[in-house]
Amino acid sequence: MAAKIKKGDTVVVLTGRDKGRSGEVIQVLPKDDKAFVRGINLVKKHQKQTQNQEGGIISKEAAIQLSNLAVADANGKPTRVGFRILEDGRKVRFAKSTGDQIDG
Repeated sequence: MAAKIKKGDTVVVLTGRDKGRSGEVIQVLPKDDKAFVRGINLVKKHQKQTQNQEGGIISKEAAIQLSNLAVADANGKPTRVGFRILEDGRKVRFAKSTGDQIDG
């Protein structure tokens, strides 16, 4: 199945602690149906000191279920994603609310 959310997309969180906030997708894990979003779902991690890295408590992004995310359209509002096949045979994503093409 084609990916509706890809790395680099701007997404809006639909449910949970960060509901309504938006950010850029850093990484997508398709097998787990999860994604990492910059600045969203931050957790505190106790990190041990190593030779290259300082120890202490750091904040980092945790994975979010893909069903809790929606791609943001041109207005910054959440929208569903559809697929179209162009005349040249390419398959592209489009925003169902506005009809605008997302990529390509």
